[in-house]
Order: sequence, then structure tokens, then C-alpha cells
Amino acid sequence: MQQAPLIDPFARPITYLRVSVTDRCDFRCTYCMAEHMQFLPKRDLLSLEELDRMCSSFIRLGVRKLRITGGEPLVRRNIMSFFRAVSRHLGDGLDELTLTTNGSQLARYADELAEIGVRRVNVSLDTLDAEKFAAITRWGRLPQVMDGIAAAKAAGLRVKINAVALKGFNEEELFPLVEWCAANDHDLTFIEVMPMGEMGEEDRLDQYWPLSDLRARLAERYTLIDLAERSGGPARYVRLSETGQKIGFITPLSHNFCESCNRVRVTCTGELFMCLGQEDRADLRAPLRAAPDDTLLEDAIREAIGRKPKGHDFDYSRQKVAGQMSRHMSHTGG
Repeated sequence: MQQAPLIDPFARPITYLRVSVTDRCDFRCTYCMAEHMQFLPKRDLLSLEELDRMCSSFIRLGVRKLRITGGEPLVRRNIMSFFRAVSRHLGDGLDELTLTTNGSQLARYADELAEIGVRRVNVSLDTLDAEKFAAITRWGRLPQVMDGIAAAKAAGLRVKINAVALKGFNEEELFPLVEWCAANDHDLTFIEVMPMGEMGEEDRLDQYWPLSDLRARLAERYTLIDLAERSGGPARYVRLSETGQKIGFITPLSHNFCESCNRVRVTCTGELFMCLGQEDRADLRAPLRAAPDDTLLEDAIREAIGRKPKGHDFDYSRQKVAGQMSRHMSHTGG
């Protein structure tokens, strides 16, 4: 039975939930996690059954889009049993079930994902150069990811490529990446690097490439038409007249998107973050485990949404990372 919907203090309906199912990953991308990560003990993680209960509660409370993230979601053992479980809500409260992945396991799972009703996937891919790919992911192999993308396309999944804009790393690949996506009918979204967690030797200020500059470079070669459409996420879109393809820009720093925020994130340990750029959180694991029914859980969700802030505090303009988050993206979910 559908409950009264979740509305935050700024009259924004919460209809989009991103759930991290694991903090583990088979890559060690330099802007996402340290090479020698200390992962969470298994007892701290929500079980797949608990994740299903929690997602089902959010769907009863009005969430219509569910994105599964990690870490790398497809490395969690028996993860397809979770996807099969939550897919029962498609067409019955849930409009879309999707995931963000590094692509390494897509060749293995693409057909099954398509069978249960996943229609599109986001694949994180910052470079088409195999050596640079190995350098930035530390443990990744580009051919494995390319095979995964091909398998997803063959299974009928729509593929969107997410590329983090990194100064001095993939600037010269801007046009090859755009052209490759156009040739393969993949959507493409560029993302500004975000100040999340300590990475060791990597300096986030040195990596920061504002998308205003990237967009200006695109405009030198293509005619950019602004699109009014929104995907339910933070991206703003343009269409390139010459190729017809859609390009997205996610700009948490140079132009934030808080005024229309309709989403919250839950970590693999059951922490609900009402804003990616704030430290405030709510523990959902305790109420989830306190009772066999979901009354306490749903009360905790409503209380937390009542604290959702108007926006975040990320700011690189003063040459220090104001508002830097102490947690890694792999823990919160990308």
C-alpha cells in the first residue's frame, strides 16, 4: 500500500534513491579510493534481504527511481538475487531500476539484468587509452570493460558513459570520447571531480577541470543546443547538432543543482545521506533490525527527510577544498 509521499522541508518530493550495496570494488580509481583500502567488515553491511526491505519501504513512500551503486555493485556475492527481488516493484510503484558500474562484470550479467527489467546502465569510463585506463584505475583492464559495454548493448541495454573531467589527464581525449560515443550510440555525461575522502598522493585541486571550460571547447567544434529535459538526476543536457547525440554535464562545483534535488543516498551500512555534500546522516540499520515490520524504519526515513538541507557547500574557488567530505565515494555510493 502506498504511503503519504516523502516531501522535504523545501517542498521537494523525494522520488529517486541511490543505494550502495557494497564499498568493495575490483578497481582502485585514483579519484575514488586509496590503493590499499580498508573495507568494511561484513557484519556492518546490510544483508541483501535487508537491502530489499529498505528499498521496498522507500518505494512505498514514493520513490520511483532506484539506482544501485557501490563500490562496484556487481562484485557483491549473489547480487542478482537482490536485483531479482527489487525488480518485482517495476510497474507497481517503481518506474526504473538501474545501476552505475565500472563495466568489468557486465559481460557476465548484462543478459540477466535485461531479463529482469533493467533498461539502461551507466558505465564509468574516463579514457579510451588502455595504458591511461590502467594507470587511473590501478587494477582495471580496458578490454574487459569494452567487452562489458558491448555485451550490455547486445542485451538491449541503453548505455550511458560517465566520464570524470580530469585536468592534465583526459583533456586531449574530449573529442575522441565524444566521437566514440556518437559512433556507438552511447549517451555521454561529464562529471566534475568531487572532494570526497583522502586519496593519498592525488591532489583534487590539481585534478579539477571545470565543465564550463570543457563545454567551451566543445562549442568550438559543435553547435550546442540546451535541452530542458532532466533525467531525475543532477545532469544538465545539450544536444550536438552535428551528431545528434546528447551530452550531460554534472557540475556540483561550478554550477550546483541543489534547487531541484529529488534524491537521497543510502550506504551499504544503512546510513541515509540526505545530501551528498553534507555530513548529516540517519542510521536506518538500527530501526531495520529492531523489528520484523517496517514501521520504525519508515518513521526513521520520514524524520531524516525532514532534515534534508537546501544544498551543499562544495567550493574550490579559494584554492582549498571547502566543504570536503571525509568519507570516500565508494562508501556513500557514486
